Parts: sequence; C-alpha cells; structure tokens
Amino acid sequence: MDATRFETELRAEGFQEVLTKGLAAGTHNEDHHHDYDVKALVLEGQITLTVGSGARTYRTGEIFTMASGRRHVEDIGAEGVRYIAGRRHP
Repeated sequence: MDATRFETELRAEGFQEVLTKGLAAGTHNEDHHHDYDVKALVLEGQITLTVGSGARTYRTGEIFTMASGRRHVEDIGAEGVRYIAGRRHP
C-alpha cells in the first residue's frame, strides 16, 4: 500500500492526526503507553513492538496498530525506521 492511500484510509477511519516519523537505528523506548490509538504503515526499516510477553517485528509495507493506553516497548532495527502514522484520540 502506498502512503497516499494509507493516509486516505486513516482519515476515513477517524484518525485526526497523520504524520510521518522516523527513529534512529538501535533506538529503544522503554515500556510506555500513548493516550491515543495508533495505526501506522512502515515505509522503511523495521520496528519491533513488545506487548506483554509477546514481540512482533514490522517491516517495510506492514501495518501495525496500538490501542490507546496499551503498554508496549519499541525497538528499532539496524537500519532505523520511517513510518506514516495516524493518531486517533478516544
């Protein structure tokens, strides 16, 4: 899916904010949560999200979601990551 189509879908699903974000290789964000729902499309690189005891890696072209208030850890791969994300405030 391309970024333009993904952004159109985000807006149709009620995501109020849409942004493109990047994180440097090797970034580790400790256990935290957001006060908004997230839906994101990985444009380049990879991100591993750990929720509870389960981890999943998302690569270029894959979509991930995270519900508001859900605690998680973020680990960025060796090439960094760039993604387009929607934020929806409940």
